Amino acid sequence: MPIKIPDNLPARSILEGENVFVMTDEQAVHQDIRPLRILIFNLMPLKIQTETHLLRSLSNSPLQVEVELLMTDSYTSKNTSLEHLLSFYKTFADVKDLNYDGLIITGAPVELMEFEEVAYWNELTEILDWSKEHVTNTFHICWGAQAGLFHHYGIKKHELKKKLSGIYKHRLIMHDEQLVRGFDDLFMAPHSRYTGISKENIESCDELTVLAESEEAGVYLVISKDKKQIFVTGHSEYDPYTLKQEYQRDLNKGLEAEKPVNYFPDDDDSKEPLSTWRSHAHLLYSNWLNYYVYQATPFDLSKKEDK
Repeated sequence: MPIKIPDNLPARSILEGENVFVMTDEQAVHQDIRPLRILIFNLMPLKIQTETHLLRSLSNSPLQVEVELLMTDSYTSKNTSLEHLLSFYKTFADVKDLNYDGLIITGAPVELMEFEEVAYWNELTEILDWSKEHVTNTFHICWGAQAGLFHHYGIKKHELKKKLSGIYKHRLIMHDEQLVRGFDDLFMAPHSRYTGISKENIESCDELTVLAESEEAGVYLVISKDKKQIFVTGHSEYDPYTLKQEYQRDLNKGLEAEKPVNYFPDDDDSKEPLSTWRSHAHLLYSNWLNYYVYQATPFDLSKKEDK
């Protein structure tokens, strides 16, 4: 998929090195098609890394995508330079009068806090409410999924006995939903979190359907009955080294970190990890873009409210 991003975004050189087709403004203007407009609300601390992960995940489709990046206005990131944020990111004030084909809300390292205690919670809930009228489909990741489930449906999260970190086996519950089209009955996906959500609480909500789960990691994929909200409790977008970096970071902080499950070959953290979830990640994002964004969105986004 051709992805249209700013010429000097750091992710560009990485993606081009992987032979991902990244378009310039000059190339895009000569194509007689309307690209899908995807807004990424990036709440992760290492924003450049997350940008690269998500752009890579969005790259395996013939659809042309134009990506815009959104940051919080009520909280300033401490792990990404202000120069980068001001160069590449917008705030909600910049986009609130616009419409988008898709919105991605990332995870955030605030899961042990109550939702209302998060510095940008009010801003996030405003964006969640705005998305129902201004976005064709919203894709929530990890804590972003927990936040969306709580705000839209009142489903609470709960603290786990220990950090859930590793690559876990998942099974399909629903086979006929287009989001999981082409999935194997059993597939692998990464998780990295301290909290979870109860399958029973989700199933008690008539507006939600569980699509896939893990015996060890719990609920993984949830979709709203109107097909406009998708919740992914894991991190399918992670590259092969992300969990290793998180593990080493925790060790450097003096935490009693356990090695990510099913991650290092022979459970030996001196060996390089291998990706066992890449094909699943590409299929998840391409299915989302095709069936829930491209085929559901109006050609003229200014007419979205009339749809």
